[in-house]
Parts: sequence; structure tokens; C-alpha cells
Amino acid sequence: MHFLAVLNRDGGTLRTTDLDAFAERSRATLEKAGHTLEVEIVSGKELVSALEKASKDGAADVVIAGGGDGTISAAATCLMNSDTALAVLPAGTMNLFARSLKIPLGLDAAMTAFATGQVKAVDIASANGKPFVHQFSLGLHAKLVDLRDKMEYASRVGKMRASLRAAFLTVFQPPRVNITIKTDQSEIIARTTGIGVTNNLFGEGHLPYADRLDEGVLGVYLTTAQTSREIVSFLFNLAVGRWKNNAKVEIHETKALTLTVRGRRRKPYRCVMDGESGDLARETVIKIHPGALKVLTPAE
Repeated sequence: MHFLAVLNRDGGTLRTTDLDAFAERSRATLEKAGHTLEVEIVSGKELVSALEKASKDGAADVVIAGGGDGTISAAATCLMNSDTALAVLPAGTMNLFARSLKIPLGLDAAMTAFATGQVKAVDIASANGKPFVHQFSLGLHAKLVDLRDKMEYASRVGKMRASLRAAFLTVFQPPRVNITIKTDQSEIIARTTGIGVTNNLFGEGHLPYADRLDEGVLGVYLTTAQTSREIVSFLFNLAVGRWKNNAKVEIHETKALTLTVRGRRRKPYRCVMDGESGDLARETVIKIHPGALKVLTPAE
């Protein structure tokens, strides 16, 4: 197979990696298995155009995307509904989508797995037409991300520390949103501090990521936690995957939903898609797209 790698030198752990040396090791690893590799190292500003160009390269069988969550989401958007497979190079902080795909978390180990990998089709979701591979969220998570992004950090560890500080501030001043969710089975009306809509249901007993990405459903996680103590309990259960142990969490599954914000507000609420924050629309239509993304995964 012919691999085309797009590495975001401003994204995730790649910011502190010798990318030229890594590219040479990767080329040797793939060529040893009979493949070929081209590598393009770009800045964050050049990323989307580089990924769009790579997705249209008729010679590429696989596009390797290296960077944080935003990089992987941008690559999936470009490759959705195409014959070119996406290989996720886990260079982010949590690498949750890579974990779902069972990709080794070390950069060199991931490349070794790609050399003998297999292509499979997985699901991808969209919110008002914009694709996401992991999660769309609002409330607690959105506030945490906005607070964290206002802090200064220059490394993966620094980002984790900033996230902890932002979480502390969020716990004591939680957002509250009045919403209506219409699914293909029911209508949910709630005043909530947090909602996550996920590409397939999260697994139990580990970080919040899906064990399978081919079941064709959205997971809907809604918390009614209000007090600081309830929110701390919710965040702990989120981190260790104990959803079913928390009485303040409702879990639903559906193939599509419409989320509407109720009430008036001068400034729009915020939302997060695959780690990138933005303004929340008053009405958001979220859908699952079964098998719409081809990915390269380690051989079973």
C-alpha cells in the first residue's frame, strides 16, 4: 500500500518530537513490510488544506494523520465516504479515538502496527452536517475546555495540569442549560449541567471511549448533577467508566436526535466537538453514519 502521512508539527506530542527522524524511521518500518510512504510536515494553519489535498491523491491507499484530536477530526472529515483509509497516529493528550481502534499509543509502535494493519469500515457521526469521530458535548465539558484553552501550557503534561485547574473551577461554577432532545424513540426535557453525544456507546471500566465503532448508534449521556459534590462524583465516574453506578446520569441510544436549547440568552452556549470548542446552535441535528469511514487498524 502507498501511505501518505500528514504530520501537524503544532499538534499534540508532535510539537516536541524530532519529526524528520521520526519520518525516516517510519519510512523504514513501512518499506520493510513492502509499503511506500510520503511524509508532509505542516503547521496547524496549513493542516486542513494539506489533508484535503491528501484525501484527493489518487495514489494514496492510506492517509496517516498525526496530531491532536482536532487533527484526527479534520482528517476524518476529509476522508468520510471515500475509498482512502485513515490511519490515526496517536499524538494527542488522551487519544480516545485511537484507543477505540486499539492502536498502540507510542508513535513508533503505531507505525509498526500500520505495517501489518487491516482496513475496516467504522461509524462516524455529524452535528448539523459537521462530522465528528468521538463526541459532541455541552455544559461541563464545554466550559472546562474553554477555561483550559485560556491557560498557557506548552506540553502534554502542561495541558493535563491546565485541564485539572479548569475542572476545579468548573465544579464550583457549573453551567446549566435547559434543553429538549428528540430522539427516534422519545423526547427528553431537562435542565442539565452536561450532555455528551458519542459515536457509539462508551465502554465500561475505562476512560470514556467506545469499545466498538460499528454498532450504528449514538450514545446520549445526560447528567442532572447540580451540587459540587454531585459533579465531582460524576466527573470521577466519567474518568473511570462507571456510568451505570451514578444515579445522576441518564444513558440513551438512538440513530439520530435533535437538540434544542430552551429559553433566551444573550450569548450562545458553547459546545465541543472532538476537543474543538465553538458556539452552540439553538437547534442541533446529530446523526450516526454507519460504516462511512475506512480506518487502518492493527491486525487481529
